[in-house]
Amino acid sequence: MLILLPPSETKRIGGQNLTISQVHLSYGQLDPARDQVLTALLELCSDANEAAKVLKLSPKQLEDISRNFELPKAPTMPAYLRYAGTLYKAIGVESFTEHEVERMRSKVLMQSALFGLISATDRIPWYRLSADTKLPGIDLKAIWRENQPMAWGRLVDLPIIDMRSKSYADLAPVPETIDSYWVEVVSEVDGERRALNHFNKTAKGELVASFVRAKRTPESLAQLKKVAESVGLGMEVEGNVIYLVTSEVVRGKLF
Repeated sequence: MLILLPPSETKRIGGQNLTISQVHLSYGQLDPARDQVLTALLELCSDANEAAKVLKLSPKQLEDISRNFELPKAPTMPAYLRYAGTLYKAIGVESFTEHEVERMRSKVLMQSALFGLISATDRIPWYRLSADTKLPGIDLKAIWRENQPMAWGRLVDLPIIDMRSKSYADLAPVPETIDSYWVEVVSEVDGERRALNHFNKTAKGELVASFVRAKRTPESLAQLKKVAESVGLGMEVEGNVIYLVTSEVVRGKLF
């Protein structure tokens, strides 16, 4: 069983002095596509005014353009540490043991608009690029839909628990030939189920944290359900959709 996560817009700055050209990302067959996207991003950021428009940056975010332009020589850190949004905060990656980091390496995947499919422990630089960005001259969706199947082809024997946002899932859908399950976070009050937005990323992060810290790696949906229940989440499977079920009240907060 593999967990598939989206990136986050919020990222930690910094890292160690290994650049993206000095590290080896998983699924090396994607490197040509990665180079193509990176080249297009660098060309965009050579024009600050155009980059601000395309990347939809606020005045306070304009420094991101120069950071993008410095990508080839920027320091790197493991992706699970680089990403710092709500989902990753809920995972609590800073407290991982060596055993838990190894489980992240072998069982947790991430997919970004810049690098495509990678392992959670692959080293990446800070960057600004979203799934819905319209880079001049290239089509992100076309690039990743054409190239990522080369990586998917190595994962046919393991079910994938897909926790990506819809924009990233649309960027590179999991092939129908792979056993995969889309995750929705819902509330259930008085028998009525409804989707949750605010608690969505937190619930997914808590499930990932429990998955990584479990004494034995969950290998079935039944075992994953026990992992979910250990953090106060119900789990129901309908076809290829996993519903993580929580009440309206979570830890005393009303959502």
